[in-house]
Amino acid sequence: MKNVALLVCITSFSVCLSAQSEQLIIKTSSKGYYVEHKVTAKENFYSIGRSFNVHPKHLALFNSLDMSRGLSIGQTIKIPLSDTNYSHKSDFGTPVYYITGSNETVYNISTNNGVLMERLRKWNQIADDKFPAGSKLIVGFLFNSTQQGMAVANPKKEIVVDKRKPDSTKSAVAKSENVVNEPRKEEIKKEEEPKKEDVTKIKPGPAKKKVAKEDLQKNEQGIQGKEDVTQIEQAPAKKEVIKEDLRKNEQLTEAKDGQKSTQGYFRTLFEQQVKQQPISKEQTVTSGIFKTASGWSDTKYYLLMDGIEPGTIVRITNPINNKIIYAKLLGEMNGLKQNQGLNIRISNAAASALDVSETDKFIVKLNY
Repeated sequence: MKNVALLVCITSFSVCLSAQSEQLIIKTSSKGYYVEHKVTAKENFYSIGRSFNVHPKHLALFNSLDMSRGLSIGQTIKIPLSDTNYSHKSDFGTPVYYITGSNETVYNISTNNGVLMERLRKWNQIADDKFPAGSKLIVGFLFNSTQQGMAVANPKKEIVVDKRKPDSTKSAVAKSENVVNEPRKEEIKKEEEPKKEDVTKIKPGPAKKKVAKEDLQKNEQGIQGKEDVTQIEQAPAKKEVIKEDLRKNEQLTEAKDGQKSTQGYFRTLFEQQVKQQPISKEQTVTSGIFKTASGWSDTKYYLLMDGIEPGTIVRITNPINNKIIYAKLLGEMNGLKQNQGLNIRISNAAASALDVSETDKFIVKLNY
């Protein structure tokens, strides 16, 4: 068993080192953000999925591959980025880089990758807002399960089970049971003796008391029988009413949960925000789309807009189909030519949840 555990630790550690040795470059497709990984010896969908915190079926679906055919050495596959394996808020894990294009600024990179400008400057130690084309900037960090598993694996090896202990404990328990059971026999004998005395005391009593006691017992049994009959007659009707009420409640809760799941993660925060500060503004604006990895699996939707404090939760409605989502404001969008003619930009996952058919410009309603 020790050899097997050691072999598992060595293989997982080698996979972790191979993932860390690769310089991860963030890329985007119609399915979202991803990084590339080159398959090495003895790797498959399951081992790669464990290394990057991605379900093997999701990994195969993202790459449009058949799991039954396996992978070949040297094959390049795409690792999807999500909240389960990628973070642009903490600096723990393997850095993920973004290659800049021509005339890109800190603001462009932060909005395209969903990263705050402060973190970009901190991680890359930069002061200027413009970069030459081809520069590599850290935009987030990839964390995997093997890093956490290695930290927890060592303490488990120190646990030793002594096979002799159960025998000693059984003998000790048996002794304790024998010791406890002996005084119980004496207590039972002592308890039985007073009962005999009570019987002798009752026997000399008059016959009238016995008859009265029997009559009382019969009356009590008759009353109990009547109550049982009424309960049996009323029980089925009550159970049917309760079942119908439970079904209705389940249907209502399922409908509410379905609406909440489709309307986004920030709905509860919006409700808390409204309690502290009621809705005061309603606007009809022209919106565009920006790409981000968030929202596809966790329903965390975001938007960019001028004149509102970052962190504000906004209710967004598609007037065509009346679908609603709740999005969190990341920052402003002023000062860019590509935003001319637009009032806001929402994430691509938010646009998909609203069933927006236009990819360039479309109309939405805002409440905040």
